[in-house]
Amino acid sequence: MMTMPLSDDYDRDHPLIEAIQQGDKLAFEDFVRRHGSWVRSVVFGVLGQRDAVDDVVQQVWTTVWRRIPGLRDSRRWRPWLYSLSRNAALDAGRQLTRRREQMRSLAAEASRRLVSQPTADVDVSERHAMALDAIRALPALYREPFVLRHVNGWSYKEIAGVMDLPVDTVETRLVRARRMLRETLLEKAV
Repeated sequence: MMTMPLSDDYDRDHPLIEAIQQGDKLAFEDFVRRHGSWVRSVVFGVLGQRDAVDDVVQQVWTTVWRRIPGLRDSRRWRPWLYSLSRNAALDAGRQLTRRREQMRSLAAEASRRLVSQPTADVDVSERHAMALDAIRALPALYREPFVLRHVNGWSYKEIAGVMDLPVDTVETRLVRARRMLRETLLEKAV
């Protein structure tokens, strides 16, 4: 079996990898700065969705920090990091697909609930339709926790559990979703 020569990056980063394996956080920060952009490009290349890249990249770097002490050949860090990045993006893609399917189901249920409510006021029905359209227009990153919270009545903790996010992140996304909806609905009202 023919072995490929190591690139300059391999040689230059070998001592850095060894320092990280010994727990050097400054070396890790330097490594993230050096190679963060290509990790982002790998994740984006697999996912194709900008709104999910940051979360996946953060997960990749957390995994790298946890697993790098077990990297047998510190000169082979690039294929190892590529594999971690790609697999994390593939996993996230599968989760996003499952969530999209759940969201379609939830949106259909919300629509059914809104339509099935008897009302003599056409204006109310139009406002419901506008609100539903505005909710559908939210990026999935914000729409998913919004629907779980405001259509299904889930707690922040329940949403965090199902979406595998910290509660603070759920809260931030809900605040942003509400702000986006308010702005969209105000624009339509004018």
